[in-house]
Amino acid sequence: MPLNSQQIEALAARIDAAQLAVSTLSKLTLEFPDLDMPDAYAIQDALRARYLARGDRLVGYKCGLTSRAKMIQMGVDQPGYGFLTSRMWCPDGAVVALEALVHPRVEAEVAFVLGAPLAGDCSIADVLNATDYVVPALEVIDSRYAAFKFDLPSVMADNASGARFVIGGRPRPPRSVDLRTLGVVLEKNGAPVALAASAAVMNHPANAIIALARHLAARGATLAAGDIVLSGGITEAIPVAAGDFMRARVQDLGDVSIRFE
Repeated sequence: MPLNSQQIEALAARIDAAQLAVSTLSKLTLEFPDLDMPDAYAIQDALRARYLARGDRLVGYKCGLTSRAKMIQMGVDQPGYGFLTSRMWCPDGAVVALEALVHPRVEAEVAFVLGAPLAGDCSIADVLNATDYVVPALEVIDSRYAAFKFDLPSVMADNASGARFVIGGRPRPPRSVDLRTLGVVLEKNGAPVALAASAAVMNHPANAIIALARHLAARGATLAAGDIVLSGGITEAIPVAAGDFMRARVQDLGDVSIRFE
């Protein structure tokens, strides 16, 4: 049975409180074993409303669990989607305070910055036409669930573990690079810790944008001009601690970095 509106609001409040208090909670399906994906995204919507009510601005969306490496790492079998806000957006080279995070991990991605709206059932060509430029990105994911253990509905309710993100490097028109074959090196304190190619994301990172556009269309929403879209982790997510410096080097797109203190 679907959750009612009071249950949805209560669970969004629970997740929000855990984020604000930098504390953990049990995955939602332990209490609500029938929690399904529509319920999860309804909770995510209520969570976003709470963010926006506090003054955050919606700046885009994130695709998650789009590579085989991430699906295996997290024990799930399909991608998911979340939102990005102004509070989550950090400048390239930013220093992030660990006391605001529970158990952060970092992954390398390619970000698409849209120059035109994108809606519904689209193609790779449509995505490229709608994209102003692509840049390398680092996403800091930070599931609030205890021991970083969760199922797909629980993590989507928690905004797909969204916490912080950075974009940087050299903005390039999407047709000026081969987005399927970009080599990616994720470094921790100057040493490579993960290597991959951009095709790890659904065989072409634009396919993640297509899947997101379809997901939003089913919910009566579209991608807008100006939206930043993270296409999902190309590499596995790497845990970080105080003093760690993370950098992603992406072929033809330059590098982007973040530090933790």
